[in-house]
Amino acid sequence: MSTLTTSREWLALQAHREDIQTVHLRRLFADDPARAERFSIEAAGVFLDYSKNRVTAATMEALMALARARGLEEARDEMFSGAPVNITEHRAVLHRALRARSDETILVGGENVVPGVRNVLEQMRRFTDQVRGGSWKGYRGQPISDIVNIGIGGSDLGPQMVCEALRPIGHPRLSMHFVSNVDGAQLADVLNRVNPETTLFVVVSKTFTTQETLRNATSARSWFLDNGGGQEDIARHFVAVSTDARRVAGFGIDPDHMFGFWDWVGGRYSLWSAVGLSIALYIGMPAFAALLDGAREMDEHFAAAPLEQNMPVILGMLGVWYRQFFNAGSHCIAPYAHRLNRFPAYLQQLDMESNGKSVTRDGRPVSGATGPVIWGEVGTNGQHAFFQLLHQGTDVVPVDFIAPLKADHALDDHQLLLLANCLAQSEALMRGKTADEVRAELSATGMAGDELEELVPHKVFPGNRPSNTLLLPNLSPHSLGALIALYEHKVFVQGVIWNINSFDQWGVELGKRLAVDIVAELRCDGLGHHDASTRALIERVRVSLKG
Repeated sequence: MSTLTTSREWLALQAHREDIQTVHLRRLFADDPARAERFSIEAAGVFLDYSKNRVTAATMEALMALARARGLEEARDEMFSGAPVNITEHRAVLHRALRARSDETILVGGENVVPGVRNVLEQMRRFTDQVRGGSWKGYRGQPISDIVNIGIGGSDLGPQMVCEALRPIGHPRLSMHFVSNVDGAQLADVLNRVNPETTLFVVVSKTFTTQETLRNATSARSWFLDNGGGQEDIARHFVAVSTDARRVAGFGIDPDHMFGFWDWVGGRYSLWSAVGLSIALYIGMPAFAALLDGAREMDEHFAAAPLEQNMPVILGMLGVWYRQFFNAGSHCIAPYAHRLNRFPAYLQQLDMESNGKSVTRDGRPVSGATGPVIWGEVGTNGQHAFFQLLHQGTDVVPVDFIAPLKADHALDDHQLLLLANCLAQSEALMRGKTADEVRAELSATGMAGDELEELVPHKVFPGNRPSNTLLLPNLSPHSLGALIALYEHKVFVQGVIWNINSFDQWGVELGKRLAVDIVAELRCDGLGHHDASTRALIERVRVSLKG
């Protein structure tokens, strides 16, 4: 594949960027009354308005030409086929198989993986029915009241985000808790709120060797044994999501209560698998199936729709446009739904762990920028925090506004006010406010002369700030599944354009390996080969621990 930044399609976009640089979005809307309709699309129940982007029909045509030249359609089909597209780990990437229809055939190494997926889903159904129905009891014969998910990364962020988003349909008897941080304060806070007699721990670790997860799980087991539970009771209060039955059994968990998954399931793409057991326990398997259905509908749209009418492709290519040609180093996620408060954090891992790469698939340095910093906050909270920078700061920060149209509560006017703020912010970012408009506004208040002119520059908003608006009919399992899958595929699109492997995460490993060495050094007097700063910090920590 040719170098991205020297390709004909890239150079065409670069020239187009010069042409469009001074064109304001106000003018684009004034010149085209049908712009909003022209630049909007609906798929799997998700509506996307991307008309408030600094693009024209020529821009989108050039972006799609780049996508085709980079082999996006072929790469998509290759991933969907079960080919080992994760080249550094020699693995297929098949999170879409986790939500496939039961009659589909998806081959990995010549084996259809769909029946195995369906078997695990059936195992999850039987177990969740027992826990939710009350027949699965704790060691003193009481139904489970609290579920503690112990994981990290995707095995924490995914289940936690979905459970929070779908809280209104959660089982009324079950309280959900999530522990990921090796800082014992998080686990201690949870253990102080639960009863060992009625608590179920779900330990999620593919290899059952993840340092943080195993430390938290071991401490939880000690707490359980110290507070009335016996060794023989562990099997009623601990289950595992893992692929290593031997290690699971060594921990004390009955291997029959181990829920498996596969090496073609990446952590940040795993909530659809048994990693989502906590989700299924909370919302029930029918709702979990609806979550899968929503994602599958987005999969089918991504697989079949022409690039020009393909929602993940449009979002992905718009992201490339701003990252490469506007030097936009970050992207803001602004959900106007309190229950999506963990969605920005979820997308941080999905996007930044996937596309935070600086070498191409063939090991060469990339020729341009790759993944942006993903950040954000819910609704009107963000307006009173960082939106000042979005409106009048020096950086161009594209924003994704996300809002369900219908609320899951009956509080009068709250949803109307929330949606009004969402729409107003996107319009304000697009339109801005000119100096003449500020003068007219101030004059209407009676201000005049030097006082007025001194204030004008402070109240000017440049506008021309890009945003997308994504509307869901409601925050249901189906619509949430479609939304998550949309962003999964968007990340894939951008990885293809940048020719990077979006499915490994070697950058996570170095610090983890060094931490193992430093743990040993903190427990003894020896020191390994460290820089002067790290050596001095180790010594200071040792003194503190001994004190």
